[in-house]
Amino acid sequence: MSTALAHAESEVLEPKAQVVLPPRNEIATVMHAITAAANDPNVDIDKMERLLSMHERMHARANEQKFNAAMTKAQAAMGPISADAVNPQTRSTYASYAQLNRTLRPIYTKNGFALSFDTDDSPKENHIRVLCYVSHAAGHVRTYRCDMPADGKGAKGGDVMTKTHAQGSAMTYSQRYLLKLIFNVAIGENDDDGNGAGLGPGTGADGPRQSSDADRLADSLFHRLHGTKTDGEAAALWAEGSVALAETKRRDLYTEFKDTVIAHRRKLKAGARP
Repeated sequence: MSTALAHAESEVLEPKAQVVLPPRNEIATVMHAITAAANDPNVDIDKMERLLSMHERMHARANEQKFNAAMTKAQAAMGPISADAVNPQTRSTYASYAQLNRTLRPIYTKNGFALSFDTDDSPKENHIRVLCYVSHAAGHVRTYRCDMPADGKGAKGGDVMTKTHAQGSAMTYSQRYLLKLIFNVAIGENDDDGNGAGLGPGTGADGPRQSSDADRLADSLFHRLHGTKTDGEAAALWAEGSVALAETKRRDLYTEFKDTVIAHRRKLKAGARP
């Protein structure tokens, strides 16, 4: 095979890299067309409006793409969050709003996100709708919503709090659930979120023994409360139980017991059966 032929085959089998031109900036192109149309005294108004509408849609699409890219980056930095609270009625653990906010806020703000909450009428009876507006620095805003019961009923269907407390509780629950849903957060029940780093098993900041003792105390107080027959008995139990729960430093249990005591005493004063 001649040298010339071999060289030709080499060029066919191994083509030289071609220079790839950068993609044309479509938004800038449309903006240039708008500027040119604006300087033309004979421009068609309908054409001008179509160009402006196209420019707006392209900007919105570009901003949404930046939103999605930032969301992917933010979620990649979010690991499982440890459960730091216990629901004494359902006996289930969960991550409180304070825990979620403390862990997630530095990550999502670093990636250009801001959250704001609002309420709206819910189509469901005895529910409250909580809205979360997730805005990104690029300009795109996405709205998330959650309809939460606000009837003051407990896990067993009984009245456990006033309507006012129920509204506040529903809003707090909704904010917590929305935070989890927006960023697809996993709650790791066995993850101490770094609080117990370097410590032995079961000796974290909120180790199993401490939580178990607080839960058993709460169970006992709830059981005794439902057995009280007079307002005086309920008041005396509150005086005892509030001090004991405060010492556990479990604000969720303290608040739950307080709300239940208030509802129970109100029933007793009204002459209702406990």
